[in-house]
Amino acid sequence: MSERIPSTSQRILIVDDEENHRRSLAIGLRLDGWHVLEAEDGESALVVLDQHEVDIAIVDLMMPGINGLDLARRVRFRYPGVRVVLTSAYHLSERQIARAGVGAIAFVPKPYRLDELACFLREKLEMPPTAVSA
Repeated sequence: MSERIPSTSQRILIVDDEENHRRSLAIGLRLDGWHVLEAEDGESALVVLDQHEVDIAIVDLMMPGINGLDLARRVRFRYPGVRVVLTSAYHLSERQIARAGVGAIAFVPKPYRLDELACFLREKLEMPPTAVSA
């Protein structure tokens, strides 16, 4: 029997227009003890952020309407305590993200393993919100 990871009270917002990916990730993170909120696009994400306290937002880059970079910029200014992790099947370097000035703390390329992502998120939550890149 595997050892269960202790539950966390941290809230994660998953923003991805690919419903199957978003739902699968949400289910996996919930089973791992996270409190998960979901949004299908940037507009919906802003509504969720207005209504709920969120610690980390996992944001897909390629979405209709408000894309991931634009959403990350808005989050940076409207919700400075929210850490943004960008994700996509298209790779971006940390340098490209820093140059974009969106305040994202990291880029995680798709596909990724759920256990590795959960461990990565725990590490990022230990960083103070002010430690995000410019």
